[in-house]
Amino acid sequence: MDSSEVITGYEVEDIRFPTSSTMDGSDSIHTDPDYSLAYLTLTTDAGSRGYGMTFTLGAGTDLVVATIKQFQDKVVGKSVGEIFGGYRAFYRSITQASQMRWLGPEKGIVHLAAAALFNGIWDLAARLAGKPLWQLVVDTDPAKLVSMVDWSYLGDVVTEEEAVQMLTVGEEEKQRRIRKLKDEGYPAYITSVGWLGYPDDKVRALTEEKLSEGWTAFKMKVGVNRESDERRAGLMRSLIGPDNTLMMDANQIWDVPTTISRMVPGLTKYNPLWIEEPTSPDDILGHKAISAALEPHGVGVATGEMCQNRVMFKQFLQSGAMQFCQIDSCRVAGVTELLAIMVLARRFNVPVVPHAGGVGLCELVRHYSMIDYIMISGEMEGRWCEFADHLHEHFTDPAVTKAGRYLLPSLPGFSTRLKEESARYYSYPAGTCWSSDKV
Repeated sequence: MDSSEVITGYEVEDIRFPTSSTMDGSDSIHTDPDYSLAYLTLTTDAGSRGYGMTFTLGAGTDLVVATIKQFQDKVVGKSVGEIFGGYRAFYRSITQASQMRWLGPEKGIVHLAAAALFNGIWDLAARLAGKPLWQLVVDTDPAKLVSMVDWSYLGDVVTEEEAVQMLTVGEEEKQRRIRKLKDEGYPAYITSVGWLGYPDDKVRALTEEKLSEGWTAFKMKVGVNRESDERRAGLMRSLIGPDNTLMMDANQIWDVPTTISRMVPGLTKYNPLWIEEPTSPDDILGHKAISAALEPHGVGVATGEMCQNRVMFKQFLQSGAMQFCQIDSCRVAGVTELLAIMVLARRFNVPVVPHAGGVGLCELVRHYSMIDYIMISGEMEGRWCEFADHLHEHFTDPAVTKAGRYLLPSLPGFSTRLKEESARYYSYPAGTCWSSDKV
């Protein structure tokens, strides 16, 4: 990596895809999503570029764009070496900026904006190093990685010394794990067969198509009403058979008593592995109560895509409120906060199963699953990385799956770069997509 290159350019764009027209991404709460990105391009004095993004659902993307611009003066004029040489201090200069943190702290729009910034910085570093992001991370000395992470508020459950130990893998074992990923890929489950706005015939056709491709794990959305949920669950289970894995996702629609009454005995008879986001993403004790009620039925609780920071994850994990840890590449503040969360998940022996239902998320989170396997958990059994089959054609390094498994990314960077023609066409509001009569 040429760490002497100085960041001189900082451009932020609002990119929106009209997915609401096809009901792609629809669920019980988010009924008309337009998959969107607040998209950052960093340029150095040598002409190198890094690309950052955070994910939104359309309206409000302009607010995230405006917030990303607030961080410009803290980045432009710094060299890559300066940033990575004192990364923890740089990280805190963004997340703990005295006035901006009042809008969080470390949550909401300011944290989404921080995610885009840090994703762009890591993409730039990986491109300069000539490595895919996962490889840049696993090639970094564990003590160095730990020194870059902000461990504030986590010392009661894990120390920095323990984190170094958890991230330390012998070179021979590390290479064995990398070879296994190259040979076999990483397990995935597919969500895009079961969006809530899809009619039954479309669900049937998509599920049968994915079964023929070798997929063995499927997720469906629930939360309309008891009759509809059970009809669709029966359809999904009849299509995939008794031996394939079924997940369910309520997207926060229920309260605690409703979740338990809907699941027991109703939806549990279809043998789901988990119910995802059954209630408010902030209700830790509610998730714990649901977990306790569902445990006798062999159903776990998955959550995390809207868990706002590492401290929330700490409480979910230490209280036993989640059985599956769903990290999201654009909800928290980038690589180092996600490393902390994955270390916490290992500390409490909870599998990491990244969330990826959105534009660009599959491209990013596959790197985290590779990192988790290579240097943290060493496990693939009982773990999956989500896949949604939408909009990958707009990226220069799209996520690729084969027979229900992610292939190991090989191109330099964090896979965050949009094709220029796609960025122009879907730019909001002036891009052709939005300024024509087609939308």
